[in-house]
Amino acid sequence: MKLAEALIERADIKNKIEMLRMRMINNAKVQEGTKPNEEPTSLLKELDDKLERMEYLIKHINKTNEQAKAPNGKTISEMIAEKDILAKKLSILGSYIDSGSATTTRLTHTEIKILSAFSIADMQKQVDKLSKQLRELDTKIQELNWLTDLI
Repeated sequence: MKLAEALIERADIKNKIEMLRMRMINNAKVQEGTKPNEEPTSLLKELDDKLERMEYLIKHINKTNEQAKAPNGKTISEMIAEKDILAKKLSILGSYIDSGSATTTRLTHTEIKILSAFSIADMQKQVDKLSKQLRELDTKIQELNWLTDLI
């Protein structure tokens, strides 16, 4: 099994677990004299099976990410950490640009004029450069996911 396949399966199981949670909640109570739409014990068994498979996948995905290396010598875990930090920085800089770009309306010329404290154009260029780095890094990670066997 390739790492990418394990990641897809993990995402699918995560969705199924959430659906199971909702089904369990919907069948937690019944009117006296009636039966639940689904048997609680079978739902619990199904939940246990899904959680067991999820645990297996998480352990092996993490182990693979720690050991598998890109041609540049970085592990997939290191690349994921870089990607997460780039995404966080982009999110913050995007909010910063939005805040600096927001215009304030002056009703009269005597009101204080509010200006951006930084160059929006320069900051946008930096964001564009970081966005490109993030896309390229994500592409490398995705490629490794499809080339790497799950440990």
